[in-house]
This record gives sequence, C-alpha cells and structure tokens, in this order.
Amino acid sequence: MPASMESVGFRVDYAAKSEHHIVGLMSGTSLDGVDAALVRIVTGPDGAVLSTGLVAHRYLPYSDAVRKKVAALCSPDTARVDDLTLVHYGLSEWYARAVKLVIEASGLPVSSIDAISMHGQTVWHAPVPAAFPGPDGELPVKGTLQLGSAAVLRERTGLPVISDLRARDMAAGGEGAPLAPYIDSILFGSDTEGRIVQNIGGIGNATVIPARATLDQLIAFDTGPGNMLMDAVVIHGTGGAERFDPDGRYGAAGTVDESVVQRLMDDPYFDRKPPKSTGREVYGAAFANAFIKETTARGLGFEDRVATATAFTAESIAAAYRDFILKETDITTVLVAGGGALNRTLLGMIQARLPDGIIVTTSAAAGVPDQAREAIAFAVIGHESLMGRPGNLPAVTGASQPVVLGSITL
Repeated sequence: MPASMESVGFRVDYAAKSEHHIVGLMSGTSLDGVDAALVRIVTGPDGAVLSTGLVAHRYLPYSDAVRKKVAALCSPDTARVDDLTLVHYGLSEWYARAVKLVIEASGLPVSSIDAISMHGQTVWHAPVPAAFPGPDGELPVKGTLQLGSAAVLRERTGLPVISDLRARDMAAGGEGAPLAPYIDSILFGSDTEGRIVQNIGGIGNATVIPARATLDQLIAFDTGPGNMLMDAVVIHGTGGAERFDPDGRYGAAGTVDESVVQRLMDDPYFDRKPPKSTGREVYGAAFANAFIKETTARGLGFEDRVATATAFTAESIAAAYRDFILKETDITTVLVAGGGALNRTLLGMIQARLPDGIIVTTSAAAGVPDQAREAIAFAVIGHESLMGRPGNLPAVTGASQPVVLGSITL
C-alpha cells in the first residue's frame, strides 16, 4: 500500500473511535529531561474533544553527558554538525525509554495506545525573519529546530509518531509558539473568573483565559526567561553540584539588586507586543555569562546573584501582565506550571509584584501536575492532527490561518 494511502487509512480508523490514548512527549528549554504523559481523550460525534484525562505521567531526567551535548547545540559558537546528527537520532532512544516507562505505569497494554506525539528538543528558535538567498533575490525566512528522529521512535516503540509540530504554523506566517493554549482552555478555563496559566520552564509563557472564554478570545505569548538564567547561576555557583535552586532556598537567602533587574528589563523584547516568542538563543549561555560577570563585578555573592536572577524572571512575568493583559482582562488567579512552580521564592516574588486581588498558585492545585501540563498539551495537539483538525490558534501565534500541525510517521 502506498504510504499516502496508509496514512489516510490510519487517520480514518483513528477518527472513527470515540476514545483515544496518546503519549505526549515534551523536553523543554531547561534541558533537564523528558516528560511523558499518557492521555485519554474522548471525542463526540463531530470529532470535537469532550474530555481529556491524565492516565499516567513519568519524568526521565537527562544524564549530564546528554545535557552537555544538547546544550552545546544551542549556541552557534559550539554547535557542530556531527553532534547535531548524533543527538537528533540519540535523543529518540531516550524518548522511547520515556514512552515505555509511562505505558508501564499506566498498566495499559501497548496495543491500546494509538500514537505518540513528540515535541522534540528545541535547540534553536528563530521567529524573527532573516534574509536568505532565494531564486529571485533575498527572502525573509524564519524557522525553528526540534531534535528527535520520529523514525527511530517508531521503530523502538512500534507506535505511530506525530512530530515536527511547530513547522506548519511557521510556514503559515506564525511564530510556531506558543502551542499549549488550546489545552489550557480545556484544563483551566472557568465560567466565573479570568485566569492566567504561566508555564515556567527554561522560558516563561503565559496563556490568558478570560472568564467563559472561547478559543478565539485566548491570548498567549512568551514572557521571557523562565528558569534558564536562575539555573545557569546555580550551576556556576555550585560548580555543577546542583542544577537548579531547590525550593528557591538560595534565592530566599540572597538580596535582590533591583538596579540590575531594571537594567535587564530594558531589553527590547519586553516592549514587543504579542504575539511573540523567544528562546535559549536569546537568554542562553551568553546572556547568563554576561549576567554573572556583571553581578560579580558589582560585588554580589552567590545567593544575591540567584535572588537577582529570580527577581528578573518574576519582574518580566509581572511586567508582561501589567503591559499586555491586566489593562484589558480581569484576572483573579495565576496558575503556575513547569519546573518554576516548585520554586517558592519565585512564586512569592511574582505575587509581590502583582496588584492586590490576584492569587498566584500552581496548576497542581487545580488538579494538573506541574510537570505534566506541556506533555498533555502536545498529546492533545497530536490528537487534533490525527483528526485532521487545526492545532494552532492564529491569534496567539500570528499565523495567517488555522493549520493542521505535524508530520506522521507510520
């Protein structure tokens, strides 16, 4: 059977079902590891999602050796094409292990799993067009690169794989991000209050969900650095003995240099109106090295540097709310997801920088594990792709139209 016919047949059979099981895989810009979420999705007669449920979640941390290889690919100064090729294929061995772990945790047979939706590991995100030579002169081109071979994952697991989920939105003029807002509206929408879902991974991104919001009323964008700078400061200050600030204890013990925070807030990114997105290519190693050099020269000790980095992330989030959200939308609750939800000092700093009447809590408090949210989101996006339904929101990404996302490897 030709591959195109096989794909059509698989999708027809998939769409005919009312209950689906998909594994969503997410490895974020923190470069910490892989989250795998096995999600049950129930659809109605028209194919629309009626409900989603988390069946199981597992986290597989990268080894130091893998993390080092991936981190080197996130900078033009250290990226090598041979390592790029090796990591692209090698990461899928880790993804396959994560899939195995989450299926075992669920107690379900592999035969009951419909597909895997693999985000892949972002190593470069370039949403701002750059000149590229075209057949009739220079062209404005933008792109994004997520590593992980769908073919390897398919061979190791025996399951169909949906991958390359951001490319189609970019091809349609969008920034390829953020893509999680669709599932945020399902998981966290409220009839009585406006909410912000603030993911804090390596990068921070916010989804604004007004009370009783429809999909076309959602707003979402990257707020700036999340854990990325804090993690780099901790790694540097502990000589690699620790990779993040446990519970925010180092930040809590330090004193914030507000003058450094305010200087960092002069970054033009924070003045850009949404839709917008950013990544490690802006706030990665070079940014962290400059921060460490500046704060050391100012006499800040290790804990003061962590506190100042934490305050910078908190201020970038709070400023994004003040500038682009609170003037237009009544917000009662901020639900923090991702690794940053575990940093109590960061949560307290965000709370302190927001107007009275807004409560900062975590997605776990709303019944969704902090680390599972993005993996759940990509499971649902993969499902929508298999149903032949768009998975992007043009008002959020800037795309010219809704598009079906990803490629299918059978």
